[in-house]
Amino acid sequence: VQLQACGGGLVQAGGSLRLSCAASGMISSINDMGWHRQAPGKPRELVAVITSGDSTDYADSVKGRFTISRDNAKNTVYLQMNSLNPEDTAVYYCTALVRSTIFHRYWGQGTLVTVSS
Repeated sequence: VQLQACGGGLVQAGGSLRLSCAASGMISSINDMGWHRQAPGKPRELVAVITSGDSTDYADSVKGRFTISRDNAKNTVYLQMNSLNPEDTAVYYCTALVRSTIFHRYWGQGTLVTVSS
C-alpha cells in the first residue's frame, strides 16, 4: 500500500491550498484518514482526521480554516486550507489506517506548504 500526497506549494498569507492524498495497492478497507504536519524544529502534530463514518476532528489552531474530506471510491483524502498564515508552514503528511490482511497505518511522503507573510 502506498499513499501519494500532492498539492503543496508556496502561497501568500491569507491564501488557500488544497492537499490530496491517494491510497493505492492491496486495500480491503480504510478506517480513519488524516493529515499531520511538522514545522522546522517542532514535533509532528495532528492537523485533522476523518473516520470511515465521516466524523472529523481538527487541531484547535486550524478549526474554522481547514476542512478535511474523503472520497471512498477513490481512496483519497483531501485537506482544504483557507486563510493560511505563516505559522501553517510545514511539511504535511497524510496517513491512513488500511486493512489489507490486517490493519496497518501508512504514511505518505510529505508535501511542503510554505506561507509567506
